[in-house]
Amino acid sequence: MHSTSTPTIKASDAVTWIFCRRRMWLEFHQPIRYDADPFMQLLSDAGLQHERRILQQFQSDHVVQQAASFDDTRALMEEGVPVIYQARLKDYETGLVGFPDFLIRHENGFYQAADAKLTQRENKKALQIQLGMYRRLLGGQLPAVVFLGNGRTASIGCEVDMLVDEFIRDMRQLHTLSEQPHVRYSHSRCRVCPYFSQCHTQFEASQDTSMLHGMHGRTAELLAQAGIRTIAQLAAQVPENIPDVPHLSSLKKKQRIVRQAQSVLHDEIVQLNDISLPDGTWIHFDIEDNPMARTCDRHVYLWGLLAPPYSHDDFDYVWTDDETQDYTGWQAFLEKIEQYRAEHASLVIAHYSNHEKVIIRKYAERYSMIDDGTVRWLLGLHGEAGPLFDIQNAVLDNLVLPVAGYGLKEICKHPKLVNFQWELESSGSQWSVVQFNRFQKTTDEWTRQQLKTELLTYNRDDVIATRKLELWLRGFSNRENVHTISPH
Repeated sequence: MHSTSTPTIKASDAVTWIFCRRRMWLEFHQPIRYDADPFMQLLSDAGLQHERRILQQFQSDHVVQQAASFDDTRALMEEGVPVIYQARLKDYETGLVGFPDFLIRHENGFYQAADAKLTQRENKKALQIQLGMYRRLLGGQLPAVVFLGNGRTASIGCEVDMLVDEFIRDMRQLHTLSEQPHVRYSHSRCRVCPYFSQCHTQFEASQDTSMLHGMHGRTAELLAQAGIRTIAQLAAQVPENIPDVPHLSSLKKKQRIVRQAQSVLHDEIVQLNDISLPDGTWIHFDIEDNPMARTCDRHVYLWGLLAPPYSHDDFDYVWTDDETQDYTGWQAFLEKIEQYRAEHASLVIAHYSNHEKVIIRKYAERYSMIDDGTVRWLLGLHGEAGPLFDIQNAVLDNLVLPVAGYGLKEICKHPKLVNFQWELESSGSQWSVVQFNRFQKTTDEWTRQQLKTELLTYNRDDVIATRKLELWLRGFSNRENVHTISPH
């Protein structure tokens, strides 16, 4: 059934292997055609831009020649070319293949491999495997080099050899397996996989516990070894009797995961505590930022706000076209906050998840404004609680919901929960990054305005959704299909 010849093992497959062994197997045995995800394509394009910048730096100081094939790469190495671009390496005996961005001739006459990577950290496993594979293909002792997206250069040496060995062994096994390898579901990773529909059906049919919010794949694996394989089996457990496993050792976590299983199994809401929301005038707040920014860690291009009486017309915002306006946008946001503060005696600035608060602190540090009065008030640095209120905590601390994830959209779009629908159905966090980068690149004014309008519509619906969630929580005592847990 399977070829007995040596399988080809590409260093670039490390990314997919780290992502999911089943996806790797499917790409070997049941490949499908699919369009590149727009966000992944954006990352790829940005990576190529970074690679070209590194190439230009080499060309300014060295003779650089581009390789056209495996044999051409070998010929250029034998010739002693200082820098070989887009090298192609292959060990025909072991089947190992690698495509380093650069081969750099060391003063001792040997070559070291180098890659340009957008990431700011060299400790990512996929990166380490790729660079380790290049070292192995070159057969030398020189470390491989990675040019990171933040301007740093890092080295990868023999410390990754064991990880490379594991990758090679497992890839050879995946080539010979006749059936799909068993894996666990990941809510964040699986949704962006082209095989999602195929695998999700299998996970649902088996009632795999890894589909539950808060359940790590390794935890699900160890629970299965203890005989708890399905959501129904977990829902029937006495929390105190569940064995201690990684990420599930405290009684509180065991109680939570059992209730999560019960909530999903019976499609009901479990209320843990009475819901208490802070008093005051609520302003709903959400930001859109661009992680692809060149000069800033993250450029917030849209600071969105919704004030009373909370209609579409009450949506307010600060917009910046690009990073050159970053500080101006930050200052304009602080000015709007001060205007709200002057108009209302007691403010609650509600947001969903900790992201907004983290970004405000980062901006304060970026512009040396941690001692600014408005910033200190926002962050609660005056010795009293600040106005920022993470409404996600009100959900997580008090409710267990029949959802796979506790993101704003998953809760608000659910027809049996908040039941609020975004005007642009395809919109989302990755979608917004793609749209804003399109906005920055296009020169057509009509297209730019259209993209801006879509992004404003998306952000407006985000803050309206947090308002709808607030109202849903306030009226919770009147909800049906709610199972209340008596406090201990």
